[in-house]
Amino acid sequence: MHELSVTVELVDMVARQVPADVQVTRVALEVGRLSGVMTSPLRFCFDLVAAGTSLDGARLDIAEPPGRGRCRRCGADVDLPDLLTPCGCGSREIELTGGEQVRITAVEVR
Repeated sequence: MHELSVTVELVDMVARQVPADVQVTRVALEVGRLSGVMTSPLRFCFDLVAAGTSLDGARLDIAEPPGRGRCRRCGADVDLPDLLTPCGCGSREIELTGGEQVRITAVEVR
């Protein structure tokens, strides 16, 4: 389960940027649907990993942007619920343009 290592890195990254005497109250993430990171295990791991850190008790908000791509054959922009979805023209030659990101979008402190 690589979500545990993603969560450890996330908590470490935020904790390194926030002074030790500051309490983090909220962390907002974008986890694209094509990123390969599952959000349920991320949520489960977050409270466990954050315990005893400046993120202890913080709320984790996760937005899940959809996958997007551009067909190399016809040039259409397509929604991609997964990596196996073809373009409407039938082509599977799709350049990904969105939905692969895992990034912190906001950190709120008290």
